[in-house]
Amino acid sequence: MRFDDISQAVGNTPLVGLPRLSPPGYELYLKLEGHNPTGSVKDRVAKYLIEAGESSGELRPGGRVLEPTSGNTGIGLAAICRVKGYPLTCVMPENTSEERKQILELFGVDIVHSPASEGSNGSVRVAREMADADPDVYMPFQYGNVANALAHYETTAPEIIADLPDVAAFVAGLGTGGTVTGAGRRLKRWDPAIKVFAAEPEYGDLVYGLRNLDEGYVPEVLDPSVLDSRIKVNSLDALEWTRRLAQEEGIFAGVSTGAALVVAARVCSRLPEGAKVVALSPDGGWKYLSTGAYAPGDVAEIAERISGTLWA
Repeated sequence: MRFDDISQAVGNTPLVGLPRLSPPGYELYLKLEGHNPTGSVKDRVAKYLIEAGESSGELRPGGRVLEPTSGNTGIGLAAICRVKGYPLTCVMPENTSEERKQILELFGVDIVHSPASEGSNGSVRVAREMADADPDVYMPFQYGNVANALAHYETTAPEIIADLPDVAAFVAGLGTGGTVTGAGRRLKRWDPAIKVFAAEPEYGDLVYGLRNLDEGYVPEVLDPSVLDSRIKVNSLDALEWTRRLAQEEGIFAGVSTGAALVVAARVCSRLPEGAKVVALSPDGGWKYLSTGAYAPGDVAEIAERISGTLWA
């Protein structure tokens, strides 16, 4: 395929079967969003957020973009803003992985750190304060912008339907809520019998990029009515399944992928035998190497050691 610039290369990611991890009598598939240009599902969202700002007139030529992010949305925005000529400021928790910080710095992004103890909620708080103080910046705000869910409604779900028309269930991690809302809504339009599940960290536990809705901020973009269930996952199980994915299926992914797979395997018992379940892998593992998540050793010890980095 040939494209005029990198923004046109977003999407059309592979859907890969997991025969070794699938429970007996069921079929698990993984949507590999790490194959997007900057390595994550957030490339889809970033493109839609910027184009929505341009269409509405809120983002004018040369205008500065400001966004709270755990890293992936910021990196996606950085690429889109770079080719479109918009300066970008990202507000991120100070314990974000070094890989993400370095990538953003390479793109020329201004980084503002929020307290690690506040997780992504702190980034939202700080970014809102900055936006209130400077009316000239454009904050697309992925947590409340309908373009977030629209990206998945118009691109992610149609790709799944085209590749696996008889999909029975869809599982994604609960972050901003855009993926489960947008993709889930479109999948249910295709077949109302399709089940949509969100992988959510256990209360007080930390899984990188995911959030527990009971701990505070509920993203405005999330439509809970699309979900058939929110299913809790702990960080140890998420890390264990992420490592199994590499060791048994040859797929190197981020820890939130493991969380989605834990849920995908669990929900099979709620579905008819032979059902096909799609889990979404938000990104590859490359941006997490410095956390030590993939180092040799006991998984429980590694999960405990990196718990300060795998924030919600």
